[in-house]
Amino acid sequence: MTYQTRPADPRLARPVSHLGYSDAALPAGRELALPTGTPQLLVRVPGGRLTAYGLDGAQAVQTAGGGAALAGPADRPSVIDPSEQNGIVWVAFRPGGAYPFFPVGGADVRNRLVDLADLWGSAAACSAQERIASAADPWAILRAVETVLLERAAHPPVLDLATGRAVAALNAGTPVAAAAEALGWTPRRLARTITAQVGLSPKRFGRVRRFQRLLAAAGDAAAGDAAAGDAAASGARPEPDWARLAAETGYYDQAHMINDFRALSGLTPGTYRPRARMRNHVRRD
Repeated sequence: MTYQTRPADPRLARPVSHLGYSDAALPAGRELALPTGTPQLLVRVPGGRLTAYGLDGAQAVQTAGGGAALAGPADRPSVIDPSEQNGIVWVAFRPGGAYPFFPVGGADVRNRLVDLADLWGSAAACSAQERIASAADPWAILRAVETVLLERAAHPPVLDLATGRAVAALNAGTPVAAAAEALGWTPRRLARTITAQVGLSPKRFGRVRRFQRLLAAAGDAAAGDAAAGDAAASGARPEPDWARLAAETGYYDQAHMINDFRALSGLTPGTYRPRARMRNHVRRD
């Protein structure tokens, strides 16, 4: 099995968080994909469809038949088939980072899976997929994706300075009013700008990013406990100290964290069991 992730080419480092490739042989089924508030480009190698299902996991609600799609910024969980991720490349954009490469705003693709052919046209999408699929190895595949993005950039791949500062503040947990005041903006202007470029309202974006800080902290805590030998002898996943993590990541208290966790994932912290190395993917069957 190959699983590779790495930072983006320096020319793409401001709009792109990281890239990855996996050819894990995952069985068919249903899996929760948890919201991150940020968009992703997904490309299957060598091809095949990508599907998003309703939360009951039964009926497909969105399908990218060509095997390449933009997953817009999400503020709610979706359900996917993990077997459709066998041989997949992903580009994880930073908040608002997809806008230089696609002719839509973040709000236009919020909670949507949009076929790449609908964004770039069939010919351009097919050409990009062929170039990516013809690469010789995982590292070459990731370089091919970067080359395609650099060629497609219709704008300088960076948010304007003020918007970037606002996004960074919200991402770090700064309250909406304080983020607006720091820029000399009204809350209404902040809401208009962030919603247009990031795809979520400032309050919703901040809420989803706080949830992501919690998941990251839980993963770090579990890994630390396991490394220290605190895991059960059976190899069971160590349970994080959720009350401590709630306080450290910006929740009022543990009850607030549990309610938010359930609202954004459909799970409770105690039932959260992510797939290895993929904190935003939780098997449902």
